[in-house]
Amino acid sequence: MRAVLTGDIINSQSNNNWQPLLKKVLSYYGEEPTQWELYRGDSFQLELNPDSALVAAIHIKAAIKTFSTLDVRIAIGLGDKKHHAKKVTQANGTAFVNSGTAFDAIKKNTLVLKSNDLQFDSIINLMLSLATLTMDIWPPVTASIVKTQLENPQANQTELSSLLGKSQSAISKALNRAGYSEINALLQYYSQTVKQHKC
Repeated sequence: MRAVLTGDIINSQSNNNWQPLLKKVLSYYGEEPTQWELYRGDSFQLELNPDSALVAAIHIKAAIKTFSTLDVRIAIGLGDKKHHAKKVTQANGTAFVNSGTAFDAIKKNTLVLKSNDLQFDSIINLMLSLATLTMDIWPPVTASIVKTQLENPQANQTELSSLLGKSQSAISKALNRAGYSEINALLQYYSQTVKQHKC
C-alpha cells in the first residue's frame, strides 16, 4: 500500500518565499521527482509510506503556516501503485486516484483523506476536520514551533528552547495553543489504524 499527498498553496501569490521551505520539507519524505514534485506553480504531489502520510501533511502545513498570509490544502490518498514512472505526477494506481478525487472534492476543509475503506475515511475525516479548526489558525510563531517539534520528535522542551532561542515556557504555551498533544494522539491513532487495516 502507498500514500499520495496532493496539495496546493492557498494565497500563494502573496508571498514568493515558500517554495524553498516546501521543497526542504518534501525532501524529508522522498526524492524529487520520483517521489515528490512541484507543478503548476503552486501545486505539489508526494508519494510515501502510508504510516508517514499524516505526519507529512501536518509537517507541510506547519511549514507553510510560518508565513502569515499562506495556508495549504492537502488530500491524502491511500491505495496501491500500479504504474511506476520517472516523475511521481505520471505514476498511477488507486492511491493516486483516491488522492486526486479527494483533492477535487475539498471544500472548506484543508486536510482530507480517501482510502478504499469508507468507515475508516468517515472517522478519520471527522478527526481531521476538528484538528484543522486549530491548525488553520496557527500563527507563524506557533507553526514554527510545531514544525521544529515534528522535525525533532525526541526533543524535549528544553532542547526545543535552545534550538529555537525561546524560553521553555514560551515553547510550552505555544505547543498547548497549537493542540500539539491532541495532534500527537491523532497521529498515533492514524498510524495504528493504518497498520491494522488494508485501507
